[in-house]
Amino acid sequence: MALTTPFLEGQEALENLVSRYVDVDTLPWKPTPTPGIDMKILLQDKETGLLTALFRWAPGTELPLHEHVEVEQTYVLSGSIVDDEGEVSAGNYVWRPKGNQHIARSPGGALVLSFFLRPNMFLTGKIAGTTLE
Repeated sequence: MALTTPFLEGQEALENLVSRYVDVDTLPWKPTPTPGIDMKILLQDKETGLLTALFRWAPGTELPLHEHVEVEQTYVLSGSIVDDEGEVSAGNYVWRPKGNQHIARSPGGALVLSFFLRPNMFLTGKIAGTTLE
């Protein structure tokens, strides 16, 4: 695996088995393909698609229909995420099995910590077939 934290200063000088301490406040917010959702990548393996990231959802944002190619896990730090199956609010957690398809919305905005083994596959809209990277 080629694990990295993008924008983590000095990581290239660290030995393979040394812990990486990440000052999350210093990492930049990066736009995603979905307007209104930005992310801070905490851990990434571009070869496998493994991703741990903070996602900041603006109020009223909708993530188009997508499929979870592998299990996805999300812990909500603030706000809430809603779909046709239910709502996950601040302090709560949801995980979705491989193959789950849904449209996610955040009526009031949210800050979430999500874990992916592989990127989502988008099924509709102008970003159909793309992955979240």
